[in-house]
Amino acid sequence: MSPDLDLTALPTGRKALRKFLDVDGRVFEAAAAWHWPGAERVLPRLSRSANHGVLWFATAAAMAAIRTPRARRAAVRGLASLSVASLTINTIGKRSVRRARPVLDPVPLVRQLKRQPITTSFPSGHAASAAAFATGVALESPAWGAVVAPVAFSVAASRVYTGVHFPSDVLAGAALGVGAAFLVRRLVPTRAQIRRPARPRAQAPALPEGEGLVVVANRASGTADRVRALHAALPMAETVECAPEEVRDELEKAAARARVLGVCGGDGTVNAAAEVALRHGLPLAVLPGGTLNHFAYDLHVEDERDLARAIRHGEAVRVDAGRFVTSDGEGLFLNTLSLGVYPELVRERERWSHRIGGWPAGLLGTLKVLRADQHPLEVELGGERRPLWLLFVGNGVYHRMGLAPGRRTDLADGLLDVRVVHGSRRPALRLLAAAVAGPLTRSPAHAAVQVNRLRLKGIAPGTPLAYDGEVVPVSGGEVTVENLPEALTVYRPLEPTI
Repeated sequence: MSPDLDLTALPTGRKALRKFLDVDGRVFEAAAAWHWPGAERVLPRLSRSANHGVLWFATAAAMAAIRTPRARRAAVRGLASLSVASLTINTIGKRSVRRARPVLDPVPLVRQLKRQPITTSFPSGHAASAAAFATGVALESPAWGAVVAPVAFSVAASRVYTGVHFPSDVLAGAALGVGAAFLVRRLVPTRAQIRRPARPRAQAPALPEGEGLVVVANRASGTADRVRALHAALPMAETVECAPEEVRDELEKAAARARVLGVCGGDGTVNAAAEVALRHGLPLAVLPGGTLNHFAYDLHVEDERDLARAIRHGEAVRVDAGRFVTSDGEGLFLNTLSLGVYPELVRERERWSHRIGGWPAGLLGTLKVLRADQHPLEVELGGERRPLWLLFVGNGVYHRMGLAPGRRTDLADGLLDVRVVHGSRRPALRLLAAAVAGPLTRSPAHAAVQVNRLRLKGIAPGTPLAYDGEVVPVSGGEVTVENLPEALTVYRPLEPTI
């Protein structure tokens, strides 16, 4: 068999190409003649199920239904890789080499697809999608990758088995798919790429069965399944589930009898637990149970397995905390503190989250705040009075890698990450420009600096201040923010689990 390929654009190397295509054709004929035990019922159906990516979208949905961050991330990365591969195949790949499909004479009728594809043969879109999805999943989670890889391989093999592609079409498509997955990883790094500094481990009790651990869980966060899973992993741990208004009281009671204070909930609940743990000198165990879970995820604690392993082996580190002081008192923040439009966004999000869910409520809050008739915040900063749309203070420096949102790679760097969005023009334009500028220290839209102490004056009474998802009014016109170096001991697996 001699595959039909347009060689007019290849003035050199024609003999080598002809020889390669002859070998490709012979391999195709050998595959057609070979008996594939048990494949007649499986591979044609599998090949059809992968049309238009249906198989991979269904697989991603099943992975997301597991409701673990790692599985969801792997599913999203797999679909993103598949999308890049499909776009490349349909816009460049199929139009670059006009190769005819194989002649079906050597292929047994029982193997052939009922509907034959009408596009050109090179490269295989099915193989590209399969390889892209499987590689994307594996880059985020090798365990899930091992589950998906045999299916992806079978889909790619089915294209030769059913006679719709030459082997080289499949190999080229698979190579393109793998390349698409690595391109996506370059743009949006995986969890494993986020480097964690080698910090000395903190002294924390190792609790093989969980004895001495008391976990307070915010029932409103829907944490029941995670708490039960943690209790199954640490059967002697004590768990207390309570309503949001009871969280602080239960944390105080737990701190009085615990060797380790545990908490399960969103960032606001974790903030309250950190304040209690710091005051009582207890190590803190954080099980993420909210919508965002910034602190837990920056600790690389994503589920009960991560946390249980760290507690069993006494794996812990010391992390910084941020403190703000006003005329009314003081507060603690583990993630961020902000003034300006963001506190209004938090208020809108909390207003709608119990009705439509956290992420939709956040999007709705953003649209409402940016469309409202806003006036910039007036603050005296560094001896100069300035109009600002947003003042952001992070507990630790936030880094952007590729197109991914900012993450902290070091929770004990001794710094406050201060960023301001200047208060001219409309807030939407300024905030968008600042987001695009990303890691730039300065731009016409925003400025950034890292300090360990910050003093803000001239704030209008009643101005909302947001910290770790909570909002309080500022009175007295002045706020002092400082870094508390290595103030808190928290459990964290010293080696990432992926």
